[in-house]
Amino acid sequence: DWLTDGGGPHRVGWQQDEHILTKDNVKDLKILWKLKFDNKPREMHSLFPPLIVGSVQTKEGPKQIAIEAGISDNIYAIDVDAGKVIWQKHFEYPPVTEGRGLHDGDPLCPGGQTATPIIGEPNSSGDRTLYALAGDGKLHFLNVADGEDVHSPVKFGFGNGKSYALNIWNGVIFTTTSQGCNGNPNQMWALDINHPEKPVMTFNPKSGGLWGRTGAAIDSTGRAWAPTGDGTYDHENQVYGKGLIGVRGEGDQLELKDWFEPSNWSWLRKRDLDMQVTPAIFPFDGRELMITGSKECRVYLLDTNNAGGEDHQTPLFRTQLLCNEEVNFASAGIWGSMASWLDSSGTRWALTPFWGPVHPDFKPPISYGPVKPGAVVAFKVKGSNGKYELSPAWMSRDMNRAEPPLIANGVVYSYGNGENTEQAYPDRGLDDNSPERIKNSSHAVLYALDAQTGKELYSSGDQITSFNHFSGLSLANGRVYIATYDSTLYCFGLAGH
Repeated sequence: DWLTDGGGPHRVGWQQDEHILTKDNVKDLKILWKLKFDNKPREMHSLFPPLIVGSVQTKEGPKQIAIEAGISDNIYAIDVDAGKVIWQKHFEYPPVTEGRGLHDGDPLCPGGQTATPIIGEPNSSGDRTLYALAGDGKLHFLNVADGEDVHSPVKFGFGNGKSYALNIWNGVIFTTTSQGCNGNPNQMWALDINHPEKPVMTFNPKSGGLWGRTGAAIDSTGRAWAPTGDGTYDHENQVYGKGLIGVRGEGDQLELKDWFEPSNWSWLRKRDLDMQVTPAIFPFDGRELMITGSKECRVYLLDTNNAGGEDHQTPLFRTQLLCNEEVNFASAGIWGSMASWLDSSGTRWALTPFWGPVHPDFKPPISYGPVKPGAVVAFKVKGSNGKYELSPAWMSRDMNRAEPPLIANGVVYSYGNGENTEQAYPDRGLDDNSPERIKNSSHAVLYALDAQTGKELYSSGDQITSFNHFSGLSLANGRVYIATYDSTLYCFGLAGH
């Protein structure tokens, strides 16, 4: 199964139950099917990473189902063995008439359904519920088998409010919001689905947007961790811009439990180098650690029980600059989310994507030629007794805007999104314009890499014909899924499986 963006609440991107695709056969990947949906893109957004349930009891018998969400308030359920839609849902509501996100051309506030949904655990009858946040800010509860409502929708945010991927812990659903779209506060949100009144809890760090690609990551104590955007750091006044916050539900409130601020947060703010990367959380050496990053292009290693030490600004380890020598706020740095896995020898790995040219001073022991538009970097987590480091292991071939990787059965999967990411121009300054960026984008390319060495095992070449923006990969049961701007979902796998 792949029930949530990032594969689980810790957002490590590791599919531990893959047994079909291997390092030996992944070279034979092919497109098993592709589906083009009637989902209208909004700005640069279109489809989000699909969710996969291995066996769902439907009226036609058990089926493996993929749930695909589209920006224009659409949900599609696909029989992945047949490559056919078995049900679809469109969320209807009065149009939002006020606030940012109503006029074409602004990629930051597209409106519509912007959060990847999430699938809950089965109930006593084996039925699963899909939780989906529509563009009007209402959370819907749908039966995965047939798309029927299992509970009336409940308010969970603002219309056109730009929420990010849903996460869940002990019956509490989390999301984050950014860009102040339609007046929506930039903050962490939580809703207890088991409470009869479905109360909404929030925590506002008084910062810019909380726009980690996969929303908040949740640690083993139920703390939800999310990066914060532009703003200052002023603990006395509860202001936590350009950092990382950890909150947990206490009664009917979300309360701040810990936080981290880079020591150079003020400079990061001046150069618009946001800490906008969803962390990956994993056990190591009897502790629970996490990795995150920013557009500056460094990776931070933190302890979830003491993020940043006594001053909240001292990480366990901070890497050198991996990229972004030119200090580019739009087309370089680390974007999206991180990944981590444990190999059979007990080595803990940490992975990050980055955009733009590799920094000339970063020289990993294994690499595969010049890197200009982006790459994936793998580290080994080393150390004990409070002394830890991220030791570079390899850097992949170049990828056109490398996106967050997934790991399965010794193979790393990533892709270059093909997106034009320019937001500023010499002749007119800052002008982030969707139509121009769409016109100048190319197409995504899916890659499979040896997880130990980064060697390329597979490339989709020109088979994918469109780019994507703020989406991602999903993987389950021998199939890899990637969706594109033209509202097409590609399913890659092996012939006969």
